[in-house]
Order: sequence, then structure tokens, then C-alpha cells
Amino acid sequence: MRIRNFSIIAHIDHGKSTLADRLLQATKAVSEREARAQLLDSMDLERERGITIKASAVTVTHRYQGEDYELNFIDTPGHVDFTYEVSRALKACEGAILVVDSTQGVQAQTVANAYLAVSNDLALIPVINKIDLPAANPDKVAMEVEQVFGLPAEDCLQVSAKSGRGINELLDRIVEKLPPPPQERMKQLRALIFDCKYDEYRGVVVYIRVFDGRIRTGDKIRMMGSGRTFNVTDLGRNTPFPQKMKELNFAQVGYLCASIKSLADVRVGDTITLESDPAAEPLPGYEEPKQMVFCDFYPATDEEGTGKRADFEALREAIEKLHINDASFTYETQHSEALGFGFRCGFLGLLHMDIVQERLEREGNVSIVQTAPTVSYRVLRHDGSEIEIHNPADLPDMGTVLEIREPIVKIEIICPNDNIGDLMKLCDARRGIFQSQVAIGEDRQMLVYELPLAEIIYDFYDKLKSVTRGYGTMDYEITSYRMDNLVKVQILVNGDAVEALALICHRDFAEQRSRQILQKLKEQIDRHQFEIPLQAAIGGKIIARESIKSMRKNVIAKCYGGDVSRKRKLLEKQKAGKKRMKQIGTVSIPQEAFMAILDQGD
Repeated sequence: MRIRNFSIIAHIDHGKSTLADRLLQATKAVSEREARAQLLDSMDLERERGITIKASAVTVTHRYQGEDYELNFIDTPGHVDFTYEVSRALKACEGAILVVDSTQGVQAQTVANAYLAVSNDLALIPVINKIDLPAANPDKVAMEVEQVFGLPAEDCLQVSAKSGRGINELLDRIVEKLPPPPQERMKQLRALIFDCKYDEYRGVVVYIRVFDGRIRTGDKIRMMGSGRTFNVTDLGRNTPFPQKMKELNFAQVGYLCASIKSLADVRVGDTITLESDPAAEPLPGYEEPKQMVFCDFYPATDEEGTGKRADFEALREAIEKLHINDASFTYETQHSEALGFGFRCGFLGLLHMDIVQERLEREGNVSIVQTAPTVSYRVLRHDGSEIEIHNPADLPDMGTVLEIREPIVKIEIICPNDNIGDLMKLCDARRGIFQSQVAIGEDRQMLVYELPLAEIIYDFYDKLKSVTRGYGTMDYEITSYRMDNLVKVQILVNGDAVEALALICHRDFAEQRSRQILQKLKEQIDRHQFEIPLQAAIGGKIIARESIKSMRKNVIAKCYGGDVSRKRKLLEKQKAGKKRMKQIGTVSIPQEAFMAILDQGD
């Protein structure tokens, strides 16, 4: 069969999108006039950051030895937060192009994505990119590929996606080396959903790979995971511009529209079948994406001159609209004494959180206050029940809690030999457990550690880059939930608990973390006419305290001489007034105080 389905995988910034652009030009899918950088990256954010956020599928035709071959390729994201999208895209393929930068060599996410492809039994074509750069060392990188993946160094194809060198050889290699799709297992339709997006005019556009049977315009389809049924109104494929089709046959990749109003009706990884003649069982491998990092979004006070809206309804409207385009983040209404009404949102990872926040501010035109990211915890109670919490404020009374379990990640760090000691110290300080150490080439090593997810979501990546002078990379995956000596720390301002500042941390680090928060609060909260105690407490025990001194008004300034008893009387009156004020006075905490605390790393 003259069809090849493959994916392009690589570490972030190794040239996947540029390589996809050159493949489109080499197969005459786009003309010189239509060509532009990052053609498949449709979002402005993708172009500015130079990263791929959404997978995109394209069908092109390549002539090889007098015959035309249909090549369906999927440009996938490279960042660890979008591993779910990569894994679903790989399910739709028989092979993958593994792109490695000739100046940077094998990186952490190169390893993770390659293992993901191998676990799906995909054929790999190793490609060494950017060979035209002065710092390129393709032979050394080829040896790294052989050492890490066991792929022969002489099989590594050397290309330059920027100049187009080696692109035609790559297209021929795809036809030669990648296997054709396996034979149909049944006559009934089974198509895998590997991606979807929302279009304002057509509703949800669903990207599919047909594994069995065929699908035509007008067919009534059923999602096997959700059980929802729809009528197909439009079929087609991207070449890379949308091209309408009357039907998609076995092994083809394309898109369908069926007047689907919400992304919640479509689940990536689900199987589509015909309502009239359904398949007996769905395709394997469907699972829900799991949110791992959580934070709160609240409307900020409006900044003059920004033109951004800052009310709750505007934020709700922006979040609902973005959720239609990205169903992989969750949200629910939240209320805070200090910040008012907002939303508790769940994300696949830190980059995903950053992307959602930036898209909300740009596309929704809203101004946001974002709380510190937290992770999900599993709480086992004395009565045997288990609950999952995403917010420290939701932790039940500690008298009912038997143990708190936190998510543990297996983290792979690739770094220069010179930085091994510093990185080991960094991981040990974050409660890391050493697993293994593997040499990658002559001057780099891969460290494998087990770390609590809560210890890497603040500034671990920044510290890693700082220690390795930018040369270190990391990849992580959640492996389990483990019990540890975790406690809930309450922050009290003038005796009142501020739930927005509560945190769950290890008992050994509770005092240190609390003192840092209190010191930042002390710097940010204005002085009042009475002393304000700032305290951190575990249960009923105070573990740290700072005080904001009172602002003294000079009540005896108007006394020019006279009896000292008159001055003493005024001072005593002021003292009694301050005592009464302290009992009924409330402390206003500015938003800047929250932002200063949320910026803190450790």
C-alpha cells in the first residue's frame, strides 16, 4: 500500500516545525509565495515562543521510483507538558522521524519521545538537523544516538531544515524504511481521534486516522467513549490547506466536522464508529488527560492605560471561551476572602499553565492575579475513605486524616559532566532519591531521580538552567503517590487565617518556607495605627512570627509647655484607643503582597 503515516518528534527547539516547512515545500504542497516560517503553527503564541503547542496533521504526495506515495505526517509538540498529545499522535502512526539538533545533541525530551515511539512499536528514522551551523558536530551526535537508542550511527540522516539540504533524501528514506499500514482487522469503521480544535463557524473540527473501514459525508457516527452520536457534515484533509473529500478510506488521515458545539463532546484518544454498524470494541490506548498542576485565577484591579477588563464576569467569559479551544484544562468557581471570586484551574504542567494564562490575557482581554501553583494530594482518612484535593484550603481537619500522599515524579536530567555534583546537591535538597546515572557521549550524563512534584513546580527548572549555564534539560513523568510527613501551614494576619496563602509542605521545611512568606508580607503590608502580628501555624502551634510596628501619631504636638500630667493623660488616652482599635481593626492586604509571595521560589 502506497501510504506512509509518520510523526515528527524531538526535544523543544530542535527544528521540527522548520523541517515540516521544508517537507511541504519539497513535495510542492506549498508554493514559494505561500511558504512562511512555522507554517503549521497557527497560534501567534507558537510563533513568538518558537514552540509547537498543538499537533497538526498534513497530507502530501511524494513521487518515488515512478510511483506516487501518500505521506501523512503529524508535527507534534516537544515539551513535556504536551506528552499526552504526542502519545495520541504516535498511536495514529507506523513510524516516526526522530530529530536531533547537531549543536545540542540528545536532550531529555528526545529520550522521552523516542521511548514513547518505541513503546508504540514505531519504526524510527534518526535525523540530525542544523548541520550547516558553525558549531555543528553531526558525527559526535550520531554516536550519541547510537549509544542512547541503539540506532546505528551510519543510519542517521544529516539534514539542514533551514537550507533544505538532505530533505529529498529524507523523503525517499521515509518511503523505504517506514512500514505501510497493517491490514484491516474488521469491516466496521474504527477511526482514532488524535486531535481536535474549535472553529467558530464549523464547530469542533476532529482530526482522525482511519484504522478499519471507511467514513463518508452524511454518515451517522458514534463516539465509543462518550456514546454521543453526530451526523458527518464535512470531510477533508489538510494539504496543508483544507481540501474537501467525499470519503476517507482505510489508513488515511484527515478531519471531519459534524456540527459538534463543544470540545467536551469530543475526547482525544476516543474511537469513532458508525451508528448503523458499530465496531465490537474500540481501539486500544484511550485515557483521559490528567491535570497535575493547579492554581487560582482572580480578576486583578484594573490598571489604567492597559484597556483590559478586570471583573469576574469578563474572566468567566474568557475562561469558558478558551476551554472550548483547549479541553485539557479544568476550572471551577473559587472564593477567597482576600481576592474575591475567581476560578480554580487544573493544567497538564507548568508550561501549559503559563500558556493558558497568557492566552486568557491576550484573547480574553482580561487582567489576572494568579496564585502560586500547587499539586494534587490524596488524603487517606481514619474511616478508610480517600479524597483528592487540589487546594490546601480544602484539606480536612487533621484529626480525621491518617496520611497525606503527594505525587512523585521520575525525572531525567541530561547535563554536562562538570555540573553533576551541583545537580545532585540540588536534587538532594528537594528530597530527591537517586536512581541511576548513564553516560551520553564523552562530556554529558543522564541523571535519573525520584522527586516530589511539589518540589519541582516552583523554580527547579530555573535553578537547573542556572547551574548548567543553560545546557541542562529535563523530562519528567508521574509515577506514583507516596506518603510523607506533610503538614498544612496556615498564615495568620492579625489573628485571622488567610486561606489564599495556606500551603502544604514537608514538616522539615515548614518553618523556613513560613519565615520567607512572613518577611515578604511584612515588606508589602502598610503600617497601621496598631501593631500587626504576622504568624504561621501548624494546627494550634505557632512556628514563625513577624510583627509590623504600629504607626505612632504625635498627640502631644499641640501641647506647648504646661503640666506634664496633661501630656501623660493624652498618651494614656491614645494607648487605650490603640488597644480598642486592635481588637476591632481589620488589616487590608494589597494585591502586591500576594504577587510578591507568589513570585517566591523556595
